[in-house]
Amino acid sequence: MVSVGSKALVARSSMGDHDYESLKQAKSKRRKHKKGGAAHESDSNPKHSNTNSNTFTSPSQQSRVRKQLDPETTQYFSEIANLFETEGVELEERSLICANALQETKGKEFEIATDYIVSHTLETILQGCDVDHLCDFFHSSANDFPYIAMDRSGSHVAETAIKSLAVHLQDDEARPLVEEALTVICKVIAANSVDVMCNCYGSHVLRTLLCLCRGVPLDKCGYYLSKSTTLLAERLNSKEFSKKDDATNFQPGFPNLLKVLVSDILKHAKKYIKILQVDQFSSLVFQTVLRVLAGDDEELLHVIPFLLGCKDKNNAEGNFIDTKVVADLKNLLKESKFSHLMEVVLEVSPESLFNELFAKVFRNYLFELSSHQHGNFVVQALISYASNQDLMELIWEELGPNLEDLFKMGRSGVVASLVAASERLHVNERKCCEVLAEAVCPVDDSPKGIVPRLMFLDSCFTYEDKSNWSWQSGARMNVMGSLILQTVFRFRSEYIQPYIISITSMEATHVLEAVGDSRGSHVVEAFLCSGASGKQKRRLIIKLQGHFGEVALNSSGAFTIDKCFTASNLSLRETIVSEVLAVRSDLSKTKQGSYLLRKLDIDGFAANPDHWRSKQASKESTYKDFYSMFGSNDTKLMKNDSFLSDTSNNKSNPKAVKEIRKEIDQSLGSGAPFLSFQNKNPKKDKQKNKRNAYITGDDGESNRKKRSKKEKVESGFDTAGTAATGTPVKKRRRDGALSEASLKKVKASNA
Repeated sequence: MVSVGSKALVARSSMGDHDYESLKQAKSKRRKHKKGGAAHESDSNPKHSNTNSNTFTSPSQQSRVRKQLDPETTQYFSEIANLFETEGVELEERSLICANALQETKGKEFEIATDYIVSHTLETILQGCDVDHLCDFFHSSANDFPYIAMDRSGSHVAETAIKSLAVHLQDDEARPLVEEALTVICKVIAANSVDVMCNCYGSHVLRTLLCLCRGVPLDKCGYYLSKSTTLLAERLNSKEFSKKDDATNFQPGFPNLLKVLVSDILKHAKKYIKILQVDQFSSLVFQTVLRVLAGDDEELLHVIPFLLGCKDKNNAEGNFIDTKVVADLKNLLKESKFSHLMEVVLEVSPESLFNELFAKVFRNYLFELSSHQHGNFVVQALISYASNQDLMELIWEELGPNLEDLFKMGRSGVVASLVAASERLHVNERKCCEVLAEAVCPVDDSPKGIVPRLMFLDSCFTYEDKSNWSWQSGARMNVMGSLILQTVFRFRSEYIQPYIISITSMEATHVLEAVGDSRGSHVVEAFLCSGASGKQKRRLIIKLQGHFGEVALNSSGAFTIDKCFTASNLSLRETIVSEVLAVRSDLSKTKQGSYLLRKLDIDGFAANPDHWRSKQASKESTYKDFYSMFGSNDTKLMKNDSFLSDTSNNKSNPKAVKEIRKEIDQSLGSGAPFLSFQNKNPKKDKQKNKRNAYITGDDGESNRKKRSKKEKVESGFDTAGTAATGTPVKKRRRDGALSEASLKKVKASNA
């Protein structure tokens, strides 16, 4: 162990004589100072404790008296803080200073860690020391660690120490030291787990500790520590809902230690479980426990029944939930804190337990629960995580006929979840679209009002006479209504004809107002990507004529113009490009301007319009030739329709269409004709059909990530879609592609 004197020598090498002498004098005074001092205020002081009236305090919790930190120690750490703020301290010197500073904390860890000022310096020291001294700090502070974790300042120190350990998980040599230190900390935390988890500061520390034991990387802890701000978007995403993070990307954790920690937490919580179920901070801990155990069905089948209040250990399928607790559970679902916990229970539950929960707790109770201000979120989670058609049929029987009532009660989130699940699981798709349309627009009324009323969902159902409702100019469009419409336009075109008629019948001024609203623009984009025909899409696009430049300059307008361009024919594309060219200078200064200018090839059009037209015509021809040969049998291309517009109704592999378009654009853009590369190695031709093809999205979808956080949460689907396809994947490569001559021969033979 390096001595204190060595530390001073290291410090002196990086400080002036005056700074060194000051530090030396401070140390000298501290050595002469007698230990002890005036008693510090108790942790029960409001400044250092949680003042939430709903916080549970167990009978075992004791007030911890903290000794006052002496001025000399404060001065000593202040000098170290000043030293670290100066430049020129080498890494080796910094590490040595941190190691010796930690030596000085022994016996006073609690006082130093809970001091509002000095604790900041201690955090810096913990981040800068090596793994040996870091683990030594855990051992020396073990008895005080739960109290440090429950302090306003100390909790930050505790979290910093835990996160500093996580940095060393990849180091095989340091792993035994880390595991030993964690074992000590887990033991003392578990012994005081009821106190810690019910404390607003301790709860967060315990959740961080659980993540470390699981091996969750620091940059992915957000999902495990708190409720995601994009949860609604992820639930309404068209894809099958999957677990947030792939466990293969985790760091090597300590699974056995995690199980022991969870087991000890539950053992100490057993006596107080009814109170802990509705406590805000213990609920958050339980949510993290479930998330870190996601995928471990054996553990979850033990933990979940315990958290739901089941006392008997029944592991037989169909008997996980004690019928004695069902009545209590139904009441708890209406409690704010427990409803959050139940959402996570439904998210991670093994299928057998999920089905049992539905049968015993939720069936014939869905509509009543949906009407409750907290319970309706549990119903949304239940619908979103339902994974089979039979279960969805039962849910639809209870809620399907009551969509209008749900809207009137302000439970549009339940409706949105139901519509999304219907589309995802292909259950009652036609009926869902019909009932939804009838809920917002009277049967004897024109279907033209369906889309506008969903866009302004709030005002529609607060209007005295819904049949006399009119467009709400200047009003903010509704988030849930926008999300519902985005889902609707993912259904097959034959199911959504009234919605297509409605959106294409909107007045030009209303269309312009819609694309100027971030929520409305996503509805328009969803329609342009739907299975509607190219002619129907262009009927809407043409209403923006004369305003394409104006729309492009909006914060989200670049994406709308991109979708308009894709769905347009050649003449309408030229109109769009001409109007965007007029605002090229201003557009280049916006966030997405450079992408749109490049996608529309504005510079190419400005330099040589004839060449631009020829290039666009060549692309369109190649798209149609390719799809006529390789598209699905039910695809019917119309002579004047754009490629993507009229093939989007084929839902077998929509991403393949985007990838094909991207590859064709790249090939034509580089001057190399698509499908014209001859394979010089005939052996590769035999292997081409054995290769797996994974298709990625186009450039437009990747740029969608750049929208503001607020727009992501409001728009829903782009955030969720990006999250679902965040991992780079391989493109399809056609090594033995056809030449242009071969292409003509194949077409001739098909004819």
